[in-house]
Amino acid sequence: MHTGFITHSACAAHEMGSWHPESPARLAAIHDHLIAVGLLQHLVAIDAPVASRDALARAHDREYIDHLESRIPKQGYVSVDPDTAMNPATWDAALRAAGGVVEAVDHVMRGELENAFCAVRPPGHHARHAHAMGFCFFNNVAVGARHALEAHGLQRVAVIDFDVHHGNGTEEILADDDRVLMASFFQHPFYPYSGSESPAKNMINVPLPAGTRGDMVRQVVDEVWVPALDAFEPEMIFISAGFDAHREDDLGQMGLVESDYAFITRRLMEVADRHAKSRIVSSLEGGYNLSALARSVAAHVKALAQL
Repeated sequence: MHTGFITHSACAAHEMGSWHPESPARLAAIHDHLIAVGLLQHLVAIDAPVASRDALARAHDREYIDHLESRIPKQGYVSVDPDTAMNPATWDAALRAAGGVVEAVDHVMRGELENAFCAVRPPGHHARHAHAMGFCFFNNVAVGARHALEAHGLQRVAVIDFDVHHGNGTEEILADDDRVLMASFFQHPFYPYSGSESPAKNMINVPLPAGTRGDMVRQVVDEVWVPALDAFEPEMIFISAGFDAHREDDLGQMGLVESDYAFITRRLMEVADRHAKSRIVSSLEGGYNLSALARSVAAHVKALAQL
């Protein structure tokens, strides 16, 4: 079986200003490093298509989708959130970011791939049902999870989020959907200042203090996530793969390193092997120190591809 690498050049055309940390350079750093370490040649490269409106509407309000399209500027930038803006290329990039995850689901469900990593941007896990937020426009993983449930007839899927920031948008969209189990850790208190108070019953949120290192995160994975996932028996696992909990990333204050991301990935693969016919779809979220991001993605993808 094979690991897919799903991306599109359109995802690099979206940008929010030369000062903005969520930049096209993130994808270039990942791509160049995967080539340099000899990983890309082992992956199945797939272009991300645009997501259909019906696919987006499984996670988002249709009026919001229409409103977002109406805001596309012909030049320059349009702000949709204090730290989130659109340029003329944003709409296509956002459609392909969500569409890439949908495409990954289709390939994995057809048995053409064992798992896939979607190197797409803009990221998604802060995008709410009817609001852009935190660099995110569409919630790529939530769109993919609902596609697996509603288009492919799965009964149970898990969403794992290891970004340094709480995936508030994913939680809002998937809260109380008993077909979904979402498990995450995140720095707290920290943006978006959510996740620690009364999460929905299908959410396993583990707030962690600044300075948390890999040994504590590994304990959370082994003692909290894995038992819950085994009890839930997901038929597919989705990963919101943010790498900004890395110790070199200035947008967070946690202390993970590449080997921690490899460990988390291997543990999730073991769960997928037991319950989900090895089916995993991972999608890029945060990670803003370019070197740390590239190295961490390589560790994650190397584990997925069992290389």
